[in-house]
Amino acid sequence: MNRLHTQDEWIARARRVLPAGGFGNFDPGIIISHGEGARVWDGDGREYVDYLIGSGPMLLGHGHPEVMEAVLEQLPRGMTYFANNTKGIELAEAIIDAVPCCEQIRFVASGGEADMYAIRLARAYTGRDKILKFEGGYHGMSAEAQMSLAPTIERNFPAAVPDSAGIPQGVADQMLIAPYNDLAAVESLLDEHDDIVAIIAEPLQRIIPPAPGYLEGLRALCDRYGVLLIFDEIVTGFRLDYGGAQERYGVTPDICTLGKITGGGFPLAALGASAQIMAHFDKDAVGQDRWLMQLGTLSGNPVASAAGLKTMEVLRRDGTYDRLRALGTELQEMQGKALSAAGIPHQVVGDATLFDIYFTETPCRDYRSARHDDPGVNARYNAVLREHGVFKSPGKLYPSLALTDADLDLTRVAVEKAVAAIAG
Repeated sequence: MNRLHTQDEWIARARRVLPAGGFGNFDPGIIISHGEGARVWDGDGREYVDYLIGSGPMLLGHGHPEVMEAVLEQLPRGMTYFANNTKGIELAEAIIDAVPCCEQIRFVASGGEADMYAIRLARAYTGRDKILKFEGGYHGMSAEAQMSLAPTIERNFPAAVPDSAGIPQGVADQMLIAPYNDLAAVESLLDEHDDIVAIIAEPLQRIIPPAPGYLEGLRALCDRYGVLLIFDEIVTGFRLDYGGAQERYGVTPDICTLGKITGGGFPLAALGASAQIMAHFDKDAVGQDRWLMQLGTLSGNPVASAAGLKTMEVLRRDGTYDRLRALGTELQEMQGKALSAAGIPHQVVGDATLFDIYFTETPCRDYRSARHDDPGVNARYNAVLREHGVFKSPGKLYPSLALTDADLDLTRVAVEKAVAAIAG
């Protein structure tokens, strides 16, 4: 009988076969063996309340019984076809019903793919090349997206700073970078450059909220200058509200991308826009020269579509988003009150459905202001949270609908321990 491997043994095995010992996503010093509801367990059987939830997709928690039932019903009917399938078509209809800017969609397998195709679609539609993005905005792993995501040097705007090796200078030349929440900077760039295709933005940039009137201002500027507005809703779609940030903030982009929750925890993402814009995926409609080629082996996968459909059905039920926001607000308040009582400077930044703590008194409005006065304080805070059973990213906390009173009680104790540790 084979013995169970320890966490350290799994980490050693990973280091032999994976660069830097990991998948590139998260701390390779922890190996998750399984999850259930709002909990996960590591390779040594230690149990955690999960506020990472797969970096966002598991809004209903791990192994939600209705989602599992939908997946298990689909599996014996086929796992993938590389052809249109009924579940994918049903999911497309549900997305279009929910998301204001979508008259038609195309499926892909990841959010990064969706963002890449959204940029390419905007170029196909307009015939122009330059993209304006915001410093610190995350839009996947394409060459365009890997510009000024996390620059370690503060270069003057609008120069783009590559975040990765292997990106040609020509890509940087087609990207313009602006600070988030600064309409004057955007207007100045639109005045100066007449070849801008689109502005791509996370409506909630990582966890930084848009200033009052900011998204409305972007929409107005795009209309005035004939530029497309792309909302990256990979994270915010079906999280901030059922209709995503578009519904929550009341601003409709020209193109949007969706992922994470859309696939119910399985690899699935989408991009959507008006039928006129989406016609560029139809060679018969636009001709060879204006046609945007797009295909993917797992695009519209029926298992992922079944999981996404059931997830969306659950999210449509009365009171779902009220409960999610109440859970998030409780998590915000338990941390904010404990930190304030200890006299620790901090900002609770984000939305009740997605937020975290910045250890600073400085208002966090953009990439350059959203930082800790001492990053070591944040590292210690998160380390102690994990030591006491709270599993989260160092820069985000995702509430899920699977959270129970017991989960919140455990979290409250962990927060008290973490605050005490950084209070000295």
